[in-house]
Amino acid sequence: MNERNATRKKSRHVDLSDQKLPRLLLRLAIPSVIGLSINAFQQALNAIFVGSLGAQAIAAVSMTMPIIFLLGAVGEGIGVGTASFISRHLGAGNELEASRGASTALALAAPIGVIMTIALLVTLRGIFVTLRASPTILPIALDYATILLPGSTLMLLNIVSGFIVRAEGNTRFSMWTMLTAFILNALLDAVFIFLLGLGVRGAALATLISQIAAISLYIAYFATRLGTVLVSISQVSLRADRIGQLALIGAPATTTSILAALAGMFLYGAAARFGDDFIAAVGIAVRVLTIGALPITGVCIGSQAVLGFCWGARDLARVMKVAKFMLSITVALSFAYSAAVMLFVWPLVRLFSDSDKVTEIAVSSCIVFHLFFGLYGIQSFVTTMLQSLGRARLSAVVSFARQGYLFIPAVLLFPLISGFSGVLASQAIAELGAGMIALFVMLREFAELRQAGPAYSEGNQRAP
Repeated sequence: MNERNATRKKSRHVDLSDQKLPRLLLRLAIPSVIGLSINAFQQALNAIFVGSLGAQAIAAVSMTMPIIFLLGAVGEGIGVGTASFISRHLGAGNELEASRGASTALALAAPIGVIMTIALLVTLRGIFVTLRASPTILPIALDYATILLPGSTLMLLNIVSGFIVRAEGNTRFSMWTMLTAFILNALLDAVFIFLLGLGVRGAALATLISQIAAISLYIAYFATRLGTVLVSISQVSLRADRIGQLALIGAPATTTSILAALAGMFLYGAAARFGDDFIAAVGIAVRVLTIGALPITGVCIGSQAVLGFCWGARDLARVMKVAKFMLSITVALSFAYSAAVMLFVWPLVRLFSDSDKVTEIAVSSCIVFHLFFGLYGIQSFVTTMLQSLGRARLSAVVSFARQGYLFIPAVLLFPLISGFSGVLASQAIAELGAGMIALFVMLREFAELRQAGPAYSEGNQRAP
């Protein structure tokens, strides 16, 4: 019986030491790409449904997104740190330590989610007022966020669980979980918004129920021990050094996502000076940008397990092969998506709004936002590679640029000089600068890996 269970478990997982590298990477990356593409389409579909309720509705939901990004930032930080921890320890052959890291991460995520939910609900009105929500937008935004925020803890647990499952090589389960949540959300959106007439409350309720469905699937996965790592209360270890390892690698990802949330707040705050239509238009442009960014992120996540595994096994030549192969894919995708948006921007924007004024503003916003999106493939992969190799500080330098130390000063300054054109230019300039920084760091890292490779190879040969 044990042999049969072991065989079934092995068949569900990917052998991270498989020497057929392109097949291995694509097998891991494709489910991640599909999963995050589903996430992107779920956001787009929500926006399309909400957009049918009018410009104020889509503006209100758009102003809520930075708050959701803030919650996701914590989940992503814990998840990235945990995924790196798990893959490196699996590569070193230490499944026990990988299990402790996974269990500890989930044990930390739950109370953090509860605390953040309470804090945000208490300060919600003040946050929207600070973001310059107009009197027409404020009540709609409060209706949407008040229903959505109680599910914050579930969202954090879903994000961390997804990273754990993908880190052990089971990207397919994560994909099917996201697909299930997406289908359920889409069906409930139509029922709650149109049939029951709940408006934005219905959109929030549909998202909340889909989160409950997703976490139920992950609980079943861990409870039936389908994975390589064992997730249970008995494996939770609150040792300072272990939590420190999770936090060190995850901190740049958390900070990057927090910066993204702050960047969103500054962006919508800057757009709010020009009226509700401008907020709605920028919200559409951000959604379109997200549709392109998430699949590229999925490609990078698909490579994370292999990069960490190879680094843990000290196979630097293989690390280089993985990096070059995945980089060629991410760059090709980012440039192709940028070109597609430029060509089909009008019909794309029309999916989200039938207002001529909103459409006109959104079209120009999308074009400017995607001018240098081709460089996103470099920046996204370099960040993932550095996280996988445990290079926390250098990862921070790359990941903080796009929505942090380049974007925030620009979005605060340029609108004062050039009006709404300055709002749009701040995103394009930050994208260009972040891409150049990532390119420089990537070339430097590749040079160091080439030099270190022979030394590691000799050391491994001498090892008993």
